[in-house]
Amino acid sequence: MTTKKRVAADGEAAPEKPPSLDVALIHGVTSDGGLQILRAKGDRLELGAVRPLREGVPITGEVVKLRPREDCPVLCDVEVQLKAKELPNDRQVCSVPEAEASSARSGPAQVATDEYRKNWDAIWSGSRQTPKLVN
Repeated sequence: MTTKKRVAADGEAAPEKPPSLDVALIHGVTSDGGLQILRAKGDRLELGAVRPLREGVPITGEVVKLRPREDCPVLCDVEVQLKAKELPNDRQVCSVPEAEASSARSGPAQVATDEYRKNWDAIWSGSRQTPKLVN
């Protein structure tokens, strides 16, 4: 293995640092078609999921590109395309822990899933019939 050397300002050759390790091991599939991964990033291990980008769907976390290795396709090199901190402010992921986030706001939980909207429409939309008076 060859080691690249760089020259310091004083003229001495200093070995170049190897690139930091950033690999992902695919170990499953999520219910929505994404991939469950175990990621080794530097000296940390992270458990997470990657999903394809879709227009109109907010980005949560980093935008990454996975490059499967030839000898082991479930092991991928990770190339970060867009870091989470570089996202526009309206697309930032809230880093407040869940316990703090729930105590920071007041009122009922804001529920806005597709299933909730469908059920809301089933109950409240349509024509409401007024009861006929007996007299």
